[in-house]
Amino acid sequence: MSDPVPSTRTSDADRDRVAQLLQEHFAQGRLDHEEFTERLGRAYKARTVDELQVVTRDLPERDLAEVRGAAPRRDEGAPVPVLTLRDPALMVPWMLYAGVNVLCFVIWLILFLTTDYQYPWFLWVLGPWGIVMGVATVGVLASGRGRRDELEEG
Repeated sequence: MSDPVPSTRTSDADRDRVAQLLQEHFAQGRLDHEEFTERLGRAYKARTVDELQVVTRDLPERDLAEVRGAAPRRDEGAPVPVLTLRDPALMVPWMLYAGVNVLCFVIWLILFLTTDYQYPWFLWVLGPWGIVMGVATVGVLASGRGRRDELEEG
């Protein structure tokens, strides 16, 4: 008599996929907080695919296919998301940058008009932070283009 074949070892990506699935079910109200926390702990401790499937056994069948490693399919007619400057991931930091720099400039302007203080210290906030923001924006936009290219090829 032969021994049963052991289950396939799971990867970090599989655990993360199950954790995301559990979060979605928690957000949809299928799991309460206590059960979500318990299942999340078991998912991150899982060593095999079978252990991950046990964590999601009573959840809708569509989601089990994702746990088993089937990649979610993208509709061919669906538009590919494009990251732009109007995306909140970029808009929020730029608005924060603008707000802080306007505040610094107004403080400097008040000092300039009411005293004989003339050194434009606000440029030390505006310049370096602006360079960092520019580099970060280019990086985020470039990574968005890379992701879009991958989606179009797949």
